[in-house]
Amino acid sequence: MKNSHSFHIPVMGIGFTIDSPLKVAQFGIDSVISLVDDILVEKMRKIYSEKFEIPYKEISDKVDDFRAKRITSYLDLLHDQTEEKFNQLKNITSEKSKALMDYIHMLPEYSSLKKDFLKLTEEGVDFSKIKDWANKNLSMGSIDVNIMTKIDKGNYVDKELLPIEYNDAHAALRGYSNSKLSSSLILSAGMNPRLYTYMSNFDDFFPDVNGNIKKKIILKVSDYRSAFIQGKFLAKKGLWVSEYRVESGLNCGGHAFATDGFLMGPVLKEFKENKETLISQTQELMQQALKDADRIIPTKELELKITTQGGVGTGEEHSFLLEEYQLDSVGWGSPFLLVPEATSVDEKTVVQLAEAKEQDLYLSNSSPLGVPFNTLKGNTKDVQRQMLIDKGRPGTSCPNKFIALNHEFKDTGLCTASREYQHLKLKEIDALEISSEEKEERVNKVTEKSCICVGLGTSTLLLNNISTKKVGDGVSVCPGPNMAYYDKIMSLCDITDHIYGRKDMLTRTDRPNVFVKELSLYITHLQDKVNEAKTTIDKKQLRTLTKFKKNLEAGIEYYNELFLAKKDAFKNSKETLLNSLKIEQQKLVLIGLEIENL
Repeated sequence: MKNSHSFHIPVMGIGFTIDSPLKVAQFGIDSVISLVDDILVEKMRKIYSEKFEIPYKEISDKVDDFRAKRITSYLDLLHDQTEEKFNQLKNITSEKSKALMDYIHMLPEYSSLKKDFLKLTEEGVDFSKIKDWANKNLSMGSIDVNIMTKIDKGNYVDKELLPIEYNDAHAALRGYSNSKLSSSLILSAGMNPRLYTYMSNFDDFFPDVNGNIKKKIILKVSDYRSAFIQGKFLAKKGLWVSEYRVESGLNCGGHAFATDGFLMGPVLKEFKENKETLISQTQELMQQALKDADRIIPTKELELKITTQGGVGTGEEHSFLLEEYQLDSVGWGSPFLLVPEATSVDEKTVVQLAEAKEQDLYLSNSSPLGVPFNTLKGNTKDVQRQMLIDKGRPGTSCPNKFIALNHEFKDTGLCTASREYQHLKLKEIDALEISSEEKEERVNKVTEKSCICVGLGTSTLLLNNISTKKVGDGVSVCPGPNMAYYDKIMSLCDITDHIYGRKDMLTRTDRPNVFVKELSLYITHLQDKVNEAKTTIDKKQLRTLTKFKKNLEAGIEYYNELFLAKKDAFKNSKETLLNSLKIEQQKLVLIGLEIENL
């Protein structure tokens, strides 16, 4: 059955979308939950078991394979409860038709479902006919899950390292695989060959004879080459990638995996032009692998979707992306943080987000993963971090240890935001014979790391009145730069009306076009790289910077041609759009001169 909507809600933080399926799946909206934090998952299962009056038995960390079991149990609860909500929506009676009417209202105007429903009801309401139609035609939103492949810490029992399948990402994968869900697993943060190989142990990821796959694989990527490499690797295991989710390298929330200057438009164009090659080459490898493993070879061609996300903010941009690049869906992330009907954000943080302007949203070095991280100035987790530094006790107690991936001081690993790591590292720096300026710089690089694996889940605890005694009440939040242009708390109907161009939820009129905003972020990023290189430059760095600049130049040229050729696209803002491209091009010329003089 085709998706009801042309947008999806991506994973946000650790806790912000942890229960989104319970809020939006009944309306046909796909959403993604994070599988990083099994402790939070278990707490949410307890909360919802009490709410829905389901018997609850705690899965403690003393139980064998507790991480996978917690995840399976929570996902099964989501599966059962969302299905029940959806069945109630379809089981229409005069008293209970609001949910169905909301479902229909939220659909885009071009939806054949919406047209069929209006035709069916234009001669009056026949409940039995509507019920029959709803059962045949309506589909529920998918309960998708996200695994960050880099968060795959090894685990120990009595100081003895457990087998690799007990690693964090491996256990999360097993937890999802053993669940009742028929949905998609989104793999983000790059390739993890051991994890990808482990997937081939679970039958649900393989196609049946008709090409149906119970648990589909989605790869989150930011360029075509990486997608092709990963797609072929999985195909050689007999695994099919059902969707490539192209995310802007910089104009996104959470961790920012910058490309070498490859912009969203040119990347999507490359996917559109090479889609058939991608299908044929990976399909050939997959079929051979299935044959070698004596598995079922599907007789029908497998579906492959291309979707995108990152910085999209108007109905016009949404439609343009879908049509120009023949996409299957567009992800809307940060604006949904202002939709309490869809995400879990505590009231104080919602207000902070609604009031945030451009200068309040920045790319920080606070993530212990060592990847630039989009964050909000003045978030309470960072305020607490600074208080600890001022007290002379930098770092945190690290209660969850999900990102304890550094092995400098301990074989079992430490998180670089932990008190233990920072104490040892600062001692090491203190013993160095270097200038006080360099010492200060190194100290700041250590102490700026923040405990995000706790902070990104705290908002959900506060919202649900769950004790934060062990982890503290500091909230980390990771919106993308697009957040600056939204200042209203919205209902689910408000945001869907905005996405489909029925209503404008933006108060400001100066929001830059999605393509221009990403370009300006990349130019700032390149300038930062050039400034860094001024102190120590080698030939390799110089080649990288030159290549980066050339890719941005090619991107600007592509956008100029595209917007001049598409007469009807962005008609009311065409002049501003082309002028903005010109301004960014001039900035790039000046950076080019700096690169030449390095």
